[in-house]
Amino acid sequence: MTEFSYQLYSSREFPPLPETLRMLERLGYAEVEGHAGVYGDLDALKSVLAETGLSMTSGHFALDTLERDSSHVLEIAQATGMKAVYCPFLAPDQRPADAAGYARFGERLQRAGEALVTNGITFGWHNHDFEFRPLADGTVPLAEIFKGGPELSWEADIAWIVRGGADPFEWIDRHGERISAIHIKDIAPEGACVDEDGWADVGTGIMDWKALLDAIRRKTNARFFIMEHDKPNDHERFARRSIENASRY
Repeated sequence: MTEFSYQLYSSREFPPLPETLRMLERLGYAEVEGHAGVYGDLDALKSVLAETGLSMTSGHFALDTLERDSSHVLEIAQATGMKAVYCPFLAPDQRPADAAGYARFGERLQRAGEALVTNGITFGWHNHDFEFRPLADGTVPLAEIFKGGPELSWEADIAWIVRGGADPFEWIDRHGERISAIHIKDIAPEGACVDEDGWADVGTGIMDWKALLDAIRRKTNARFFIMEHDKPNDHERFARRSIENASRY
């Protein structure tokens, strides 16, 4: 039986964090994934995790933080018991213009995670949509990132693959051995959930999550199955409906 995690970024607009964690425990989540907004008071975070029995098995850290203060990232990861860390985003004005630039970015990423990997923590990249949009010469950014960082793990955000115009099943087939985590999110039908940026609760949108989870379980090394919604207008509804539906697949 899959134990589901929850990216706490989904609840960033619904403080306080302790109440969110208590809600997730009541709904049946076993794990959570951290982000920059929750690491400020480590003692308080560890206390409420212990209270709820939730494990912070993974976390997101920005590239500049990983490069500038790797020792502090390692401190946070070890204090919370993280097994994996992912770099989550590259701002548009920082994105390379060509394949060589993305390969160099992959090298940079791999270097940024060396201290974590040395200490037994999985390190990799979390995608959005831009990594799947072909460059002028036809190359695909994520493929170049992986060339530059051959040891990078991958947290595959499946819905962003679809929004990038790519086929998630093809990427699962091609790079399944890299996938250590997935983000489980759903895309609303055209014109629906406009106030939620077109995202939907898992199992209520257009994604075939039954087939996707079957492929992921068979063809990847995924250990972390993480619910995420980038802009829910009700985080309790999202968390509840998503785990209820995903648990059926």
